[in-house]
Amino acid sequence: MRRLVTALTLLLFLALPSSALTASPGILAWGGDTEGGAPYMFQDPRDLERLIGYEVEIVEALAEKMGLKPRFVQNGWDNLIPGLERHLYDVSIDGLEITPEHQDVVDFSMPYYVTHLQIGVRRDNFDIGSLEDCRGRIVGTLKQSYSQYVLETVGDVDIRTYEDEVNAYSDLVNGRLEATLFDAPIALYYGGPMREIKFVGPEIGRIEYGIAVRKGEEELLRTVNRALTELRDSGELRSILERWNLWNSLTARALQDYGPARTEPVMYTRWVADLQPELTWQDRINRYLSFLPTLGRAALTTMKVSLASMTLAIALGLILALLRVFGPKPLSTLSMLYVEIIRGTPVLIQLFFIFYGLPNVGIRLDPFTAGALGLGLNYAAYEAEIYRAGLLSVPKGQMEAALGLGMTRNQALHHVVVPQAVRLVLPPVTNDFISLLKDSSLVSVITLVDLTKAYGQLATTYYDYFGTGLVVAAIYLLLGLPFVRLARWTEAKMALALGLPGKGKKRPSGLDLRLF
Repeated sequence: MRRLVTALTLLLFLALPSSALTASPGILAWGGDTEGGAPYMFQDPRDLERLIGYEVEIVEALAEKMGLKPRFVQNGWDNLIPGLERHLYDVSIDGLEITPEHQDVVDFSMPYYVTHLQIGVRRDNFDIGSLEDCRGRIVGTLKQSYSQYVLETVGDVDIRTYEDEVNAYSDLVNGRLEATLFDAPIALYYGGPMREIKFVGPEIGRIEYGIAVRKGEEELLRTVNRALTELRDSGELRSILERWNLWNSLTARALQDYGPARTEPVMYTRWVADLQPELTWQDRINRYLSFLPTLGRAALTTMKVSLASMTLAIALGLILALLRVFGPKPLSTLSMLYVEIIRGTPVLIQLFFIFYGLPNVGIRLDPFTAGALGLGLNYAAYEAEIYRAGLLSVPKGQMEAALGLGMTRNQALHHVVVPQAVRLVLPPVTNDFISLLKDSSLVSVITLVDLTKAYGQLATTYYDYFGTGLVVAAIYLLLGLPFVRLARWTEAKMALALGLPGKGKKRPSGLDLRLF
């Protein structure tokens, strides 16, 4: 047991990522979600180590005006405001709409961009031409966005929400949706290049994007607004928007800039060219090979979180099982309650509670520790039931024989009962580790970039969910196979040592009590 606890401690503190829980001098930490894609922020298709997008350019220009160095912090789009409140970064910028609901929680800078909503339909659809025509239709939109609120106010709309726009437009093309409603920049970049899609209806609503700042940080808000004003007055802000083909009449009116275009939409042109290239099989293979550094780092995060979580789950699960079967009544009851409560609540809720809820009572954990702790505590409940079944499967005569030889109860458990139970439960424990390896994808909701998150980022960048998905699936398979082989080898060795049926030669004598 001491070895398990030591291993857990080492794994939890192995290469922990730098925490963004406190502000760093000279640094402007900003939160965003690269899976949101173009034109906001995304990995450069020509250099995956580089983050590009019009909001990346805005925040870099902003930081320069403020005399600070920008540092990007990845977080899911729908968790950007909770992450800001948790002090993971200083500001957040990622198409965050200035709405009364958002303003109740955070403060916003002056708008740096103004746009509208745009309806998209298949080119052969002539039944939908306005927002009212969406009644009784299946319409896709971005989760927790202003467009979702608009659709809800229309009423009688079958709303399908998405984490990213790529899948929404793919479903529209494939007939799973009858229409989409997205911010105009999203429609321009993802629906516009698709021949199967057309835009219909007038401009809907007025959306203002602002930079989110925590409540009470008036000085930071004033500094951000002052820098934005300088970018506006110098024309640099307009130049950035024009480079990405985003300048429109609403923004011109908001920024009081009605002059003719000054900059070519070079980044939009580049995006369209990168989106639909004619690739040979060799080109595709080279592209997937270029993913390996990014996926390798994500796979390392997945393995670290999984190993730390499983170590905690095994140690705590064994303790819970022993208390449940052999402990005094109060501890046995507490063990049973823990198992039932943890198994009865979703692991995603538990992760949110640990990462975003505990800071309300003064407990702030970095993303790695929170992820490992959340998954470990959850899986410990399932491991406890597996171990309990294994302990109850060991014949009672084994304990009685050990006590008859002069062992104490603890010695009998350590040398006789537990080794046999562990051998019996090894296959289901291995299965649990494989499941945990896949469930580790949930840590992406607390800012960690694991394999699944990296998959979403790359697929969004290249509009390629099929080939990229096959590569990521193969990596998950390769990560799990060594542990399956290790479990089989360990099971065979334990069977040989215990003289139980299994691979290898069976011992001629009975149970060897010196195994442990």
